[in-house]
Amino acid sequence: MLHGIDVSAYQTEFDTDGLDFVFVKATEGRSYVNPRLKSQVKRVRDAECVVGFYHFLWPGHAKDQAEYFVEKTPEKEGDLLAVDWEKTGEGTRASSADKDRFIREVKRLRPHHRVLLYCNRSFWTKHDTSSYAGDGLWIADYGKAAAPRIEADWRIHQYTDDPLDKNVADFPSPEALRDWAKA
Repeated sequence: MLHGIDVSAYQTEFDTDGLDFVFVKATEGRSYVNPRLKSQVKRVRDAECVVGFYHFLWPGHAKDQAEYFVEKTPEKEGDLLAVDWEKTGEGTRASSADKDRFIREVKRLRPHHRVLLYCNRSFWTKHDTSSYAGDGLWIADYGKAAAPRIEADWRIHQYTDDPLDKNVADFPSPEALRDWAKA
């Protein structure tokens, strides 16, 4: 298993030692861009980790949100893209159809990039109606690393948020992850 973390503007400092990949929050909705995006991406690239970007999805306007995400997110071969599908701060959530539309639009706009779905176990088992995860499922289920309690194939498992969101990826080597990301 490979090791990684995901960060947002809240993480002003983070250590990349021992990490193979890092996902950085890029955008949210149709108006937010992570103010630390450039500096966080530079830190991850300097550490020679695989870089991923994620967008926090709000209900509605999935196509517009996908366009906003792609417009505001750096584009480099081998970078991963993901949609973060969970409850908003207002207690709402995008529909499963919104999630599917967003992933399909990002894949259309950036056809040479892998696009993943990030969600927690509850969203996957209770709110998802299509089982569509683009190029792979990034599942949050806290407990033992690499043992999410779901009956679905997954690529990345977020197993804790203490002290940071920590993840493992189901790849035999960093080179295998890099090769997969470039496909």
